[in-house]
Amino acid sequence: MDPWRYSTQGVSVALRVTPRGGRDEIDGLETLADGRTVLKIRVRAIAEGGDANRAVTELIAKSLGVPRARVRILSGTTSRLKQVAVDGDPAKLGDALRKLTAEKPV
Repeated sequence: MDPWRYSTQGVSVALRVTPRGGRDEIDGLETLADGRTVLKIRVRAIAEGGDANRAVTELIAKSLGVPRARVRILSGTTSRLKQVAVDGDPAKLGDALRKLTAEKPV
């Protein structure tokens, strides 16, 4: 099951973020202990003062080819598990996410 849901404005993506991960990268999909699927992301920034959250929104925007202003954190600002909204064409965003996750099999 995909970790993203479609809406009329775009997509909502479930993330598991690793701050201070050594590099800014999308690591693919992961299934959590409760059965939920999330998109694994690592960022170089530390989880202090919102730096990691900014790095996450920048990485998502760059990876999906959308302006950073179209990416916002819906929930989990102080947690590793986050919900992020990306505004845009839902079909194009879904295709881009599928390609990103297909490149890095779990």
